[in-house]
Amino acid sequence: MPELLDLTASSIDITRVICDIESVSGNEGSLADAIEATLAPLDHLEVVRDGDAVVARTDLGRDRRVVIAGHIDTVPLNHNLPTEFRTTEDGTEILWGRGTVDMKAGVGVQLKLAYDLVAPTVDVTWVFYDHEEVSDSLNGLGRLARTRPGLLAGDFAILGEPSGAQIEGGCNGNLRAEVRTFGKRSHSARSWIGDNAIHKTAPILAILAAYEPRTVTVDGLDYREGLNAVGISGGIAGNVIPDEAMVHVNYRFAPSRSADEAVAHIRELFDGYDVQIVDLAAGARPGLDAPLAQDFVAAVGGPAPRPKYGWTDVARFSALGVPAVNYGPGEPVFAHHDDEQVPVDQISAVEDGLRRWLTA
Repeated sequence: MPELLDLTASSIDITRVICDIESVSGNEGSLADAIEATLAPLDHLEVVRDGDAVVARTDLGRDRRVVIAGHIDTVPLNHNLPTEFRTTEDGTEILWGRGTVDMKAGVGVQLKLAYDLVAPTVDVTWVFYDHEEVSDSLNGLGRLARTRPGLLAGDFAILGEPSGAQIEGGCNGNLRAEVRTFGKRSHSARSWIGDNAIHKTAPILAILAAYEPRTVTVDGLDYREGLNAVGISGGIAGNVIPDEAMVHVNYRFAPSRSADEAVAHIRELFDGYDVQIVDLAAGARPGLDAPLAQDFVAAVGGPAPRPKYGWTDVARFSALGVPAVNYGPGEPVFAHHDDEQVPVDQISAVEDGLRRWLTA
């Protein structure tokens, strides 16, 4: 029988319990079983299982629906389970261990509210999905978007990615390209016979070094772009002039630019070179102009929303026409860190913010 979760406990304690159920990507089954078994008997929720994703929905006939999602998998362990409560040197109480930041603290809050909120003021779809930390082709939210998009339909969405308990709108797009140079192979003792492909990467690196990335204001938020070499390869042997080399380029682009426009920009920058696009994900506009988003910002209070510089699954909602933001406990700098830790007051703050909004 699956382990049942005690959702009468605090969201802090729920977070600790689900973190201690190891769910490295590909091994989410036990946690998905526990979530399904715990939520399925609740009269106010309709529960659907899709692989190791669990979707729980209210159906109260409200005129608006909100989707609140979080992934249940983590990156691999490194001697950082079971979790521990600790106190930092400055007196901050934290929950330490794998998954506390990315992103089971957000999931713990979502489970607590899914249990407590029998009659929210909007209909809510709670999504607990698998395989976020691995290949895009395996992503559980992506799978639902492709095969069962109706389960993700809504007027507004919130992704519980770590954001320091602040609202982060949209996300930058992400592009990876391989820019290749070609030459002629020869013995290095007779290098004048050959044509060194590695040397030909110098203009590519010069373009990157001189590039001035934009800061683009999108719906009131300033998104900083970035264009960088993140790898370089070439060479055959210590006595051979190489006939091929490659610079691996990463481009983070503001959500005002489409994926096609980002590709065109990279091809224009490196005109005359062999350019292969190996990864491409469009960004997401902040979505803060949606009425539900404005209500959400007012209910949460605190600092003004800020942009999300990294790519997140809010882009999947944006592609479905659903405005989305990031809002979750934990500082992103600790995501995937061996010293992963979340301040427990951020867990409580996110729960309080969502509860105020969903019951107002």
